[in-house]
Amino acid sequence: MKIRTQQGVALVLVLLIVAMATTIAAFMAQQQGFWQRAVENGRDRAQARRIAEAGIDWARAVLADDAAANQFDHGHEMWAMKLPAIPVEGGEVQGTIVDQQGVFNLNNLVNNGVTSVASLARFQRLLSALGLPQELGSALADWMDADSETAENGAEDGYYLSLAKPYRCANRPLSDIGELAWVKGFDAGIIKRLQPFVSVLPESNTAVNVNFAPPEVLVAILPGLTLQNARQMATKIRTTPYKTMADFLQQLPKSVSQDSTMSLSVSSQYFMVTGYATQGDGASSVHALLHRSGIWATQVRKSLQ
Repeated sequence: MKIRTQQGVALVLVLLIVAMATTIAAFMAQQQGFWQRAVENGRDRAQARRIAEAGIDWARAVLADDAAANQFDHGHEMWAMKLPAIPVEGGEVQGTIVDQQGVFNLNNLVNNGVTSVASLARFQRLLSALGLPQELGSALADWMDADSETAENGAEDGYYLSLAKPYRCANRPLSDIGELAWVKGFDAGIIKRLQPFVSVLPESNTAVNVNFAPPEVLVAILPGLTLQNARQMATKIRTTPYKTMADFLQQLPKSVSQDSTMSLSVSSQYFMVTGYATQGDGASSVHALLHRSGIWATQVRKSLQ
């Protein structure tokens, strides 16, 4: 009886060992599968990233061809057309090039650390055209200028250090539109409303390309121009863009000051390139700001996801 009991215990132990070994083997096989899929996904993401980044070189080549062909930029040119999804082995790639000078460059507000009175007035007209408080202009100029003097309706260190979570005023140009969230008066709703009409470029005194400017920006740049006239102009420009500033100036209403046209142009130097690529189960997107000062554009900044 004792021998049978021992044999039964041994059998149970064998079954337990077999079950444990089977469980361990299954777990290891599962983990190996997870590891293999992780490796494959990482490889696919890396390949998608390389393909998306290649879109930047494509954009530079397209912009170089355009610069060699003419000295004006508008929405009917090849570079302004959205690149449709193009199949590549195991995935696809698509991209866009978007002009960045048809809108108001926020860094125009400050020149060499000093607030530009003319640019501040333009920005305040843009704010009014968008139904936003003009006081935002003074707050942003104070955020960017080099001094610590608080302008009327502005804010310097005294205001920001008194907040529940204190911080100092930047006292430098913007590097990204997201920085507006730190400036007095700017919230998510205001930034969303403003974003289609502004850019953040790495220099001040950039001109607005009238061939891409929405009516609200034209009103901001050209004092004396009504929003109704600006809408009519923008509609005409979409079908018949201007090749020279002389052509544009000829059709301006007499109420517009000719001195203000110095901030306008029919060409652009800054462009935002967006590329998106998929490869297997991986996907990647890239955003790059390009500066075309001659033929071949240089990269100002880039974000990769």
